[in-house]
Amino acid sequence: MNSEEMARMLGLGNDLHADDASTQLESHLISIEDRLRELAHGDPLERGRVELERARTLVALGRGEEAWPVARPLVDLFVGAEEWELAVEACDALFLTEQPEALVALGNGLWLSITYPVDPELTVALLQHVVDETPPDSDGAAVAAAVAAWIVDLRAPEEAEDLRFFVQRLLGTVAQRHSQVESEEQFRFWVQKLELDEPDKFMVRMRNVVDVLVQDDWWFDREALQQALPVN
Repeated sequence: MNSEEMARMLGLGNDLHADDASTQLESHLISIEDRLRELAHGDPLERGRVELERARTLVALGRGEEAWPVARPLVDLFVGAEEWELAVEACDALFLTEQPEALVALGNGLWLSITYPVDPELTVALLQHVVDETPPDSDGAAVAAAVAAWIVDLRAPEEAEDLRFFVQRLLGTVAQRHSQVESEEQFRFWVQKLELDEPDKFMVRMRNVVDVLVQDDWWFDREALQQALPVN
């Protein structure tokens, strides 16, 4: 994601050229830092939200090395406060820093985003990272795309047609690059062959994908969080 795209994501304007986007991002960063000074002794969660905006802006400016130490403590803060969506957003920002532990951040964020009912669009964004990071002939991308479609079916409101179209197109793109699937008949066969129509099976495989990403570097106690869920 380039600086223009990141600037639009942060709500700083449309149709910006690279130089204009960078200038706006730098100005936005200054305003964030001013806000953080005002919140020096304020509510930790409110400050955390502003710090997350700061991390995203640093990422947009290509300053991932600076963004990492800003965003990493936010995962602990938000998990401790049971602010699951913010914790996932912090993990996503950490992944986008492209630092050495970026994939660990992605794995931690995926676990949270699948376990808790966060915005399905955010969960899909993390799953798309898996698709983008996975070799074309690997089953991992197919599993991630299937989970994305399943999550949208479970969580997205009926009117979220654009998101449903996006995940179906994502699944079709993965099928084409994985097995050169071109027709609807081939697609149905591919889904059945990889058991992508059976959540009990593909979710087990998704857990394996997450474990590979995290490499035992968990940033929270999964067992404690699972025990606290309404249904374990």
